[in-house]
Amino acid sequence: MTGAACRRGGTLIVLSGPSGAGKTSVYRALLAAHPEVSFSVSCTTRPPRPGERDGVDYHFLDRDAFQERVAAGDLLEYAEVHGNWYGTLRREVDAPLAEGRDVLLDIDVQGARQVRRVAAGTPLAAAATYVFCAPGSLDDLRRRLRARGTDAAAVIARRLQAAEAELAAWRDYDWLIVNEDGRLAQAVAHLEAILLACRCRTAAYRKEPWTP
Repeated sequence: MTGAACRRGGTLIVLSGPSGAGKTSVYRALLAAHPEVSFSVSCTTRPPRPGERDGVDYHFLDRDAFQERVAAGDLLEYAEVHGNWYGTLRREVDAPLAEGRDVLLDIDVQGARQVRRVAAGTPLAAAATYVFCAPGSLDDLRRRLRARGTDAAAVIARRLQAAEAELAAWRDYDWLIVNEDGRLAQAVAHLEAILLACRCRTAAYRKEPWTP
């Protein structure tokens, strides 16, 4: 990095929202436009979905391996969601932030609360910003979950029930983007605007960009 960028600390974008809100489509489009942003690959004990790759979409672990990570203190946050465990490796966040790179972390509401709690009183608190991704309507949410074709009816029902509690948490976040059906580009533009705004925060700078 050169110029002002090398004097700026990285921003951690914590992105949450209910299953079916379209977070994956939104952040993948952002990452395609901003390859300099590092994506934090989470750990999970759930089996891969068709087309998912280990180390790219998730670090797929069995339950014993996941618990070993927990015991070793390797995880920034972790939680059980819909019967499976999910967690964030500290190395996926700490290393790029130390290099002044921005990091995008896609986690559920429980995980975001843990990050906020763990980060309190540390430099990570100043680096983090919290973004909630919501669907345009509950009908959109139902339609997307059913259109996936990867989950049984009972799993979809659990996800819809959990979505109500997750949607209620939107005011706990710094930013809100609404991903309406047919308006993905707008949601991506809003997330990009948040990223660019965070890069301009005075708190993000390690020193004045105009000095040697």
